[in-house]
Amino acid sequence: MRPGAASARDAARAAASRLEQAGVPEPAASAEILLGELLGVGRADLAAYAPPLTQEQAALYELWVSRRLKREPVQRILGYAYFRNLILELNEQTLIPRPDTESVVGVALERIDRREDPCLVLDVGTGSGAIAISIAQERPECEVHATDVSEGALEAARRNAVSNRTTVRFHRADVVSGLEALRGRVNLLVSNPPYVDERSAASRLAPEVREWDPPVALYSGPDEFAFFRRIFAETPPLLKPGADVVLEVGDGQAGRVLDLGRLAGFVPRGVRPDLAGTPRVVLLEWGGR
Repeated sequence: MRPGAASARDAARAAASRLEQAGVPEPAASAEILLGELLGVGRADLAAYAPPLTQEQAALYELWVSRRLKREPVQRILGYAYFRNLILELNEQTLIPRPDTESVVGVALERIDRREDPCLVLDVGTGSGAIAISIAQERPECEVHATDVSEGALEAARRNAVSNRTTVRFHRADVVSGLEALRGRVNLLVSNPPYVDERSAASRLAPEVREWDPPVALYSGPDEFAFFRRIFAETPPLLKPGADVVLEVGDGQAGRVLDLGRLAGFVPRGVRPDLAGTPRVVLLEWGGR
């Protein structure tokens, strides 16, 4: 072993201690994930990783830990995120896909599976493409479309679709503007829209979110339900009667979103929890009024 060279286990422990002292959430997880990705091994295998870190590995790990100390998210440091079966490239215009949103995909797949006819899916506000690409990968018989207002986000999503060997048709659109070709054809509408009231963001959001996620994908303006209102107002021309609508919502928003949908002619079909048991997904059906 090179004099002074640290083992993987010792390096991770030292990094976790520094992160903990700085108040970084889940310090051990951050330290181990970063080192595991650097070395190409799983977290569980780090303790048994025998070779000492090379000078280059140690220097890069120190850089990554220093960035995490400034509350930069692990996914931003790495430049990619894991989501269900996918590895997704990120850029400054893409929201970090989170485990909560995996529940949205799960509900969407359930609704697809109950249909006998071929399914056309539209993901509104796709970001990195996490939802759309997951559906295209796991239900390849579906025709999947996705929109985003950000061309930068769409560039990342297109690359992610290719790297994950899926076919998704991407459209630059503010909600559903310019999608006349899909009029009356959509069987399933899914979205993880901006739902954070920007006035309360400073007190509600961790620095990892507040300082690193793109505002356009995060904040709904002064009305936290503004984007939901737009979805209910603007998407009906694209929907087939009986189309499913699956939406991610913020904490405490589910009841109000269902009420807004009902007033717009949608039929509420329930609320589903995320992996932590928090109401996270609302399900509606287009009544076709």
